[in-house]
Amino acid sequence: MNKCPITYDMTDARYSVKGLNLLSRNLNELKDLQLTKEQLLVEAVSRAPKMSIQGVQPKLSATLNVSKNCFEIVDCNGKYILKPPHDTYAEVPQNEDLTMRLASSVGFNIPLHGMVYGRDNELTYFIKRFDRIGRNKKLPVEDFAQISGASRNTKYDSSMEKVVKIINKYCTFPAIERVKLFELTVFNFLIGNEDMHLKNFSMIRNNDKIELSPFYDLLNSTIILKHAREELALPVRGRKNKLTRKDLIKYFGGEVCGINEKILNQVIDRFNGIFNKWQKLIDRSFLSISKKEVYFSLLEKRKRILFS
Repeated sequence: MNKCPITYDMTDARYSVKGLNLLSRNLNELKDLQLTKEQLLVEAVSRAPKMSIQGVQPKLSATLNVSKNCFEIVDCNGKYILKPPHDTYAEVPQNEDLTMRLASSVGFNIPLHGMVYGRDNELTYFIKRFDRIGRNKKLPVEDFAQISGASRNTKYDSSMEKVVKIINKYCTFPAIERVKLFELTVFNFLIGNEDMHLKNFSMIRNNDKIELSPFYDLLNSTIILKHAREELALPVRGRKNKLTRKDLIKYFGGEVCGINEKILNQVIDRFNGIFNKWQKLIDRSFLSISKKEVYFSLLEKRKRILFS
């Protein structure tokens, strides 16, 4: 039996029928990427200037060719983003896929994602672009760095309080988006994502409604970095570490986001009730045993800080 890297279900084939159907009802199989990890990284570097989405992590644009049962790497108009294994940090695709799955289990708006095998049996993470609909239509999306006039070099020079101000200024229904932001901030703290900078928040316009885009680039960066010192990329109350329940829930959630106590308690209860499911998802994930243990240990520690 094999474990499907799209659904985590056990299957006799390489991928489960459910996993293939998530990509397309007409997909009979999914062939391996015809490149090794090293070749994918070379391709990512050579094609980077042509991609509309860039960043520190290597990325490739791709389309799904259903008739050929495979992903095809392209320079433009791709519907998917591929992230091959990192050449420095271990198990990044497995980490991001699991973390996005944890986010989805809470109820966050998460794009279709999963992993695909390469020629050398290494896993590459894929995610469907949420700004592409139909054949050629592209929805307007801007990240918070673009909105605030920050650059790639200054994407950390902000704060969560300023992120709230951007939401208040531009979103159609800011009160709804502030709750989403608060939930995401709690999630990032719990799972150890200390790299949620301005370029990892985006707004999307759809049918004249401006709102936070589906969430992306969520991963446990704390267990990737050997000496991670921060707990959030952007400070809350001037601090990025040693954050407390008072900082994140009472101050940021209540005072800055303006969320009433009833809603705050509902958010807390939802996170408290999801930990058993999270443990099962971590156990079923493609992370190594040692990484699974470190991941869950961090969750337990952060849970005690916020909810004890």
